[in-house]
Amino acid sequence: MKDDKRLKRKVRNSYIVSTVSITLVLFLLGSVGYLMVAALKVADTLQESIAVTVELKNGLSEAQKETISKRLTAEEMVATIAYSAKEEKAEEEEFRKMFGSSFEEILPENPLLDSFELTLTSASSDKELLDSFIAAAGRIEGVDRVSYPALMAERLHATVNKIRLVLLLFGGALLVISLILLSNTIRLAIFSKRYLINTMKLVGATKWFIMRPFLGSSLTQGILAGTAASALFGLAVYGLNEAVPELMTIAEAGKIAIILGSMIAGGIIISGLFTFAALNKFINMKSNKIYLY
Repeated sequence: MKDDKRLKRKVRNSYIVSTVSITLVLFLLGSVGYLMVAALKVADTLQESIAVTVELKNGLSEAQKETISKRLTAEEMVATIAYSAKEEKAEEEEFRKMFGSSFEEILPENPLLDSFELTLTSASSDKELLDSFIAAAGRIEGVDRVSYPALMAERLHATVNKIRLVLLLFGGALLVISLILLSNTIRLAIFSKRYLINTMKLVGATKWFIMRPFLGSSLTQGILAGTAASALFGLAVYGLNEAVPELMTIAEAGKIAIILGSMIAGGIIISGLFTFAALNKFINMKSNKIYLY
C-alpha cells in the first residue's frame, strides 16, 4: 500500500516538474521573442531614419512640383515625403545663425532651393537599390540635385545588419538549447513509467492503446504549460508597459498577441511530439533491455 502511494507520488511529481519546466522554457522563449521583435523594430526604425533631400530647380510651377511628388511617392523605397519651401528654410534658426545679420543684407536673393525631404524604408540597406533610387530621382525633370549622408547610411546599415545577425543567432541557439532541455525532461518523465509500458506490452496491448493515454496527458500538459507561460508573459509585459510605455508601441500589440498564441500552440506541439518520440523508443525497446536503463 505504501509502495503504491509512493509510486503515485513520484509519477505525480514528475508530471508537475515536467509541466513547470515546459512553462518556464516557453516563458523564456516568449520573452526573448518579444525582445527580439522590439529590437528588430528599432533596427528598422533606425534604417528608416536616413533622410534624403531632393532639391528642385527654381521657377517650377505647382503642377510640376506635384508631378515630381507623385513620382517620388510611387517609389517603393520611399517611406515618407514632405515638401519644404525655400522661404520656410530661410526662417529656420540654424540657417539664421550662419549669418551675423539678416542674409538679405548680404545676398541679393534667397540661395536655398525648394525641396522634398524623404525617409526611406529598410530596403535602403541594399546599397545597389539605394544607389539606383538616388540616380533615378536625380534624373527626374525639374530636380536640381539629390543628397543624403552616404557614409553615415552605409555605417548604420552595416551595424544594423550585424545586430540582426547576432539576434537571430542568439535566438536560434536559445531555441535549440530549450528544445534539448524539454526533450530530456519529457524523456525522463516517460522513463519513470517504462516498467508500466513494458507490462502493458507483455499483456498484449497494442502500440496505439499504450500511447493514447500518454499522448492525451501530454496534450493536457502542453495546454496547461502554454496557458501558464502566456499568463506569466502577459503579467511581465504589463509590468514593463507600466514602467516603459514605449515598449508596447515598439513591439506592437498584434505581435504580442501572436507570441501569446504561439506559446500555447508551442506547448501543445512540443509536449506532444517529444512524448510521442519518447514513447516510441520505449515501446519498441525489447523487454530485456528495459532493465539496462
